[in-house]
Amino acid sequence: MKTAFPPLLSTRHALPALWQDVNSQLSKDEIILAHVELDLDLSLHFVPGIIILTNLRLLSRTRSEAGWQTWPCDGADLALKHHDHAGVGTLELHDAKARLATWRYTLARNPEALALITQFEQQRRVLASGVSHVPEPEVENTEESPDEDGEAGGAAEEPAPSTASLFRLWRFARPYRGQLLAGFLLTLASTAATLVPPYLTMPLMDNVLIPYQNGAPINPSLVALYLSGLFGSALFAWGLGWARTYILALVSERIGADLRTTTYEHLLRLSLEYFGGKRTGDLMTRIGSETDRICVFLSLHLLDFFTDVLMIMMTAAILISINPWLALVTLLPLPFIAWMIHVVRDKLRNGFEKIDRIWSQVTNVLADTIPGIRVVKAFAQEKREAARFREANKHNLAINDRVNKVWSLFSPTVTFLTEIGLLVVWALGIWQVSQGLITVGVLTAFLAYITRFYTRLDSMSRIVSVTQKAATGAKRIFDILDHVSSVPEAVNPVHLDKVQGKITIRDIGFRYGNRAVIRGLDLEIKPGEMIGLVGHSGSGKSTLVNLICRFYDVSAGAILIDGVDVRAIPISEYRRNIGLVLQEPFLFFGTIADNIAYGKPDASREEIIAAARAANAHEFILRLPHGYDSMVGERGQTLSGGERQRISIARALLIDPHILILDEATSSVDTTTEREIQKALDNLVRGRTTIAIAHRLSTLRRADRIVVMDRGLIVEVGSHDELLAREGAYYKLYQAQQRQAEQDLLEDSAAGEVA
Repeated sequence: MKTAFPPLLSTRHALPALWQDVNSQLSKDEIILAHVELDLDLSLHFVPGIIILTNLRLLSRTRSEAGWQTWPCDGADLALKHHDHAGVGTLELHDAKARLATWRYTLARNPEALALITQFEQQRRVLASGVSHVPEPEVENTEESPDEDGEAGGAAEEPAPSTASLFRLWRFARPYRGQLLAGFLLTLASTAATLVPPYLTMPLMDNVLIPYQNGAPINPSLVALYLSGLFGSALFAWGLGWARTYILALVSERIGADLRTTTYEHLLRLSLEYFGGKRTGDLMTRIGSETDRICVFLSLHLLDFFTDVLMIMMTAAILISINPWLALVTLLPLPFIAWMIHVVRDKLRNGFEKIDRIWSQVTNVLADTIPGIRVVKAFAQEKREAARFREANKHNLAINDRVNKVWSLFSPTVTFLTEIGLLVVWALGIWQVSQGLITVGVLTAFLAYITRFYTRLDSMSRIVSVTQKAATGAKRIFDILDHVSSVPEAVNPVHLDKVQGKITIRDIGFRYGNRAVIRGLDLEIKPGEMIGLVGHSGSGKSTLVNLICRFYDVSAGAILIDGVDVRAIPISEYRRNIGLVLQEPFLFFGTIADNIAYGKPDASREEIIAAARAANAHEFILRLPHGYDSMVGERGQTLSGGERQRISIARALLIDPHILILDEATSSVDTTTEREIQKALDNLVRGRTTIAIAHRLSTLRRADRIVVMDRGLIVEVGSHDELLAREGAYYKLYQAQQRQAEQDLLEDSAAGEVA
């Protein structure tokens, strides 16, 4: 195998002096194609590192490592995967069985990382094809330039979707392969039936109409035979077409439904980390509009496309059998149309991908504004939100205009070429009739077939647009399905027969991006013990609770429940033992009874009422027009904050959790409502391991121990009285709150005297 270029580093890949020793690792035929410098290690410490891609392999090293790690580019099922969150990018190297390597970096390195992935995939295709020539990389312009949308940083954008993503839909079509085969056979038969009538026009013209025009009598039986054939073929084609359309429409709807369900179920399994970087409107568009677009493509456009292909192939065969020269002239426009499709396809694909991104911005404005309409109106920001929507809509219109400019030129051009082809066929056909080479009947039948041929050809060319739209939608759907949760299920899960509620937090650490939130934290909570968590904002209280609930996984150390690492327990099984009461309770649109029974949908009405009584919610529920069957508005907007909180407590009581998490459960209500909620909480915490985050320190006097946190560390532990006696961090927090409460009281008294 000859090497296309000598093993010299190109201008684009002149490595820093720190990594020049890689030259000693390269073989004679090895060329560096791309590299990305790393600035973080797996612990998110700032450590220099590098990944280098050659035409043969991938090399990696950090400053703390003694030697280079290598992986051959032609390894089976090798893939580089990329994702980022909270300012940190991650590259992962996978094969079919496992993850081989992980690298992390700040997002300043993202464009180089994405370029490395693109070059890696390209080189794998080169090696798979057996081509020895490796094109020398061009000098890269490192300056960001606006793309077609006027947005900078185009280099970091995701690659445009490929129509290959549509083939991945086969996993959803496989269960219906029997119906799909039946639909294909019906398509074949119905297409063949539609080609019969033009063939019968030849003998009808030559044996009936032209002889009659020359003075011969009409044979009624012959006419009846031909007309019966025309009617029978039309009826047969109608019946087959109806059955074909019905079967394939049913299948495509089921594929679309399975796609929506699978995507939504996968979305629910992803960790909170994924949702932190996504917009609600964008996810709703993907599951709703994109799956609907794919369903329409499968049920209508793909069916039409296969019908068109079959029609063109069968028609071409018939035309060649009738008259090869006329058939050759008929097929002349095909190469030009194929070339136009190739040119237009990429422009449409990129355009539709941009349209989807911009449309997500439009839906994101709606998803932000409609749920927050009270805030919008309270601050009189209607004009501002209308302007934001108008701007997003204007951008969407501009991108659509750009795509339509390309498409509006393509479609009429295809029509024009087919009209020219028809004109040439007319000219050649008339000449052949004049020379006695063909009959008028043959020409008539030929023209009938040509009309169908060109009509189908024009229709088939339009599939380019809808195919690129469907490919874009499929890519956006598989972007969700391909995402792996950062809180994975255990490979060999451990099942707990009965949870006692002992929580052991052993030397844990956690980071948001490159910011350490919790460091080296140790704590043990006994079964049935109530722990209060206090500290300034940003001290790590809510993060600790999220880690205990396993909304995130610790980056160091371990959290144990009854001596078992929570990462070894199935997630849903573990969380069924946890009751969570948030500062801002979320209620779903539905009845009050449905909201209380959300964690236990099969609960009886008696169980629901008992939970509501324990939460001190029964009395106010009975005052509502329909009691427990009263509808609450979206997010419970028809109820007060205290009422929503008590329903939230009833919801937690109903599942009878062994571990209870209270996250600022009384911080946003008045004193009177707080007393009502506190009575409910007293019933809730009884006999359960409880962790309570409290803004008002006075509410934690009943806690067995209070844990004071500061900057991700535990600085004090003790009872309320013990901590006050120490006059440490807790004492300062308590005194600050007391002074603030006295100040508020004086201000209220002064305001009352003025009134």
